[in-house]
Parts: sequence; C-alpha cells; structure tokens
Amino acid sequence: MLRFILMRSIQMLIALLVLSIVVFGVVRIHGDPALLFLPPDSTEQDYQRVRRNLGLDRPVYAQYGLFLSGAVRGNFGNSIYTGRPVLSSIKEAFPNSFWLVLVSMITGLALSIPLGVLAAANKGKTIDTFARMAAALGQSLPSFWVALIAMQLFAVYLGILPTSGTGSWRHYVLPVGCLTFFIMPGPVRLVRSSMLEVLDTEYIRFARVKGLPKRVILWKHALRNSLLPVLGFSAVQLAFMITGAVVIETVYAWPGLGRLAFRAISSQDFPMIQGVVLVTAFVVILANLVADIFYALVDPRIRLKA
Repeated sequence: MLRFILMRSIQMLIALLVLSIVVFGVVRIHGDPALLFLPPDSTEQDYQRVRRNLGLDRPVYAQYGLFLSGAVRGNFGNSIYTGRPVLSSIKEAFPNSFWLVLVSMITGLALSIPLGVLAAANKGKTIDTFARMAAALGQSLPSFWVALIAMQLFAVYLGILPTSGTGSWRHYVLPVGCLTFFIMPGPVRLVRSSMLEVLDTEYIRFARVKGLPKRVILWKHALRNSLLPVLGFSAVQLAFMITGAVVIETVYAWPGLGRLAFRAISSQDFPMIQGVVLVTAFVVILANLVADIFYALVDPRIRLKA
C-alpha cells in the first residue's frame, strides 16, 4: 500500500511540474508581461526597470526557476489588478468556493442516490423516465441560462431570494440549486446502472427467495454494493466543481475562485492566473490521489496493478 501511495504521489508531483511549465510558457507566449504594468505614456527606461523588477531580463530557465521556487513557497507575486499578494486573494476566495460546492455536492448526492435507486428498482416506469430525463437536462442545458432563469424567477418576479453576494443561508439557495442541478446527472446515472447490475446478481436473487422485504434488499444490500463508484466519482467531482463553478459564481457575484479567475483573465492579470491555475490543479490532483487511495483500500486488486 505504501508503494502504491508513493507511486501516485510521484505521478502527482510530475503532473504539477509539467503544468507549471505549461502555465509559465503560455503566459509569456501571450505577450510581454512587463507591458501590463506600464501606463500608455511610459518610457523605455520605465519598461527596462519593470523588466528588471520582474526578473524578465534574465534567461528563460532562470525566470522559470524563480517562478517555481516562489510557487513551492506559495509566493505567486502580486496581482496586477489589486496590487495584493496573489496567495492572499486565493485564501479569501477558496473557502467561499469550497463551502458552496460542498453544500451543493451534499445536496446533490442526497437527491441523486435515492432517485437512482428508485429508477433502477422501477426500470421502465414513470420514476425511471423522470430520472433519466432529469439527468439528460442537467447535462445538456447551459449553466448560465439555468442560472439566469432561476434569478429571473425567484429574485426578480417573486422577490424571495437575493441575486448576489454572501451573508446568510438565503444567498446560498440560488447558486446551490443551480450547481445541484448540474451535479445530479452523474451520480443518478452511476447509481442506476450499478443498481441494475447488483439487482441481477445471485445473492440478491437469493435474498428475494428468502423472503426479505424489498426495501431491505434495495436500501441495505444492493445499495451498499453500488456506492463505490459513486463515492469515487464524487471525490473527483468535488474538486472539479470548485474550479468549474466559474459561470455560477460570475452570474451570482459569488466571491469564489471561479469569479476570481474570470476577473483575472478579463484584466490579463497573469500572476493571479498562474496562482489560481496551479492551486486549483493541486486541489484536483490531490482529490484524484485521495480517490485512488480510497479505491485501493476497498479493492486490493487496484494496488496490484499499480
């Protein structure tokens, strides 16, 4: 098991190293970062001074070494847009994104797991059709359209929910509702397909022959063996949603990582872009590592294949 964790950790570090090279290169391919710090009426002396301050007058490998050593220490420089340290802005935004996505994930699983079980237990019936239609809509409808429609209905027409910001549970309702709508399709499909496979196994048939109640067979025996893929999928999806909720956070002015990244890209704030990309990539890769370890603990065959 220690060898498995060590190998996955090394792969994680290699992935982060490659990503840091890509981020470093893309920012410099896009243009000269020094120009972003200068006003239109700046002189050549101002330009050279900024390049020296940023270390852009050094060879590329030396620039990358400085960038990588700073990133390892959590020093991504200062934001061009606000002048504040990038890490400080990320520390403020990350908890907002984390709690938003965590609440959405819990709500989504609390709704999707029972819906998937009922859909599998009633294959071809009304509840099954409803579950498959809800999953299809959650995967196909544009997130910005759903967010705007929900805002128009509950905030403008009914006036019962705020349109933006944080502060109370009411501010969570619209963004959590929209994220839940897009989180549900994956778990619903996974639970339904896993349950259909489990319900067709010999031990479930034997439980029926013994006369066990249907609810005991479904919710105790079958569901227990159907949750493994859902839990692994949810661990990875949680990390991806923290970085992927850009549209929802932008529509509802939620002060999270998604909105921070959108503002950084809009203002060409390359230190902030680099910081957000690397931090969110670390979160996603770490979540994958945790999911892999979880799978290995449950199924020893995965360790043998590592």
